[in-house]
Amino acid sequence: MITVALAKGALLKDSVTRFAKAGLDFSTVLEAGNRQLMVPSVCGRARALLVRNGDVPVYVAFGQAQLGVVGYDVLKEHQMPVAHLVDLSFGGCHMAVAVKANSGYARVTDLPPHCRIASKFTHCARSFFNELDLPVELVHLTGSVELGPITGMAEAIVDLVATGRTLRDNGLVEIHELFHSTARLVGNPLALRLDRGEIHSMVEAIRKQNQLISLKG
Repeated sequence: MITVALAKGALLKDSVTRFAKAGLDFSTVLEAGNRQLMVPSVCGRARALLVRNGDVPVYVAFGQAQLGVVGYDVLKEHQMPVAHLVDLSFGGCHMAVAVKANSGYARVTDLPPHCRIASKFTHCARSFFNELDLPVELVHLTGSVELGPITGMAEAIVDLVATGRTLRDNGLVEIHELFHSTARLVGNPLALRLDRGEIHSMVEAIRKQNQLISLKG
């Protein structure tokens, strides 16, 4: 039986749609009254684990799920040993550096050495500033990082940006994009090596479907 780790939240509906088109119907997870965290597919030959976005690569890496759908930002941040299989092209956003609009900083290189940077994505932020050879003090936050510059605790933030509305509503502006992020299909390397065809067939069905969507787009 194939086990698929699906992220709750923004990626869930599109993830369910992609698997349904490939032959695995997990639509019951979208029902308003559903509280199950492990849900069988309609056909009964697979099951879905409903987990937080950041936990998807953990379940896949440890083999509790053979496949999973997760944002590229999470893969970059957590660096778990999973196989990157298909860029699913939905859930688009980007990682960015942002500052207060009236800060006077127009570029990342304007930031003073050893300034504080607030972020949920401290690994991504550290790698970025190390490449710039700009020493900074990272402050790890799990909630609204926009408050860092607003309260004066930090000079800038590194965070995901989709529409940019949250930044604008809080008087912040983006000054640099680190990378673009979309949903990715990932797999457990050992499960893929030992697979007798069922997992690879599912991956191939999703890959072909993704190509068709790209052609139509």
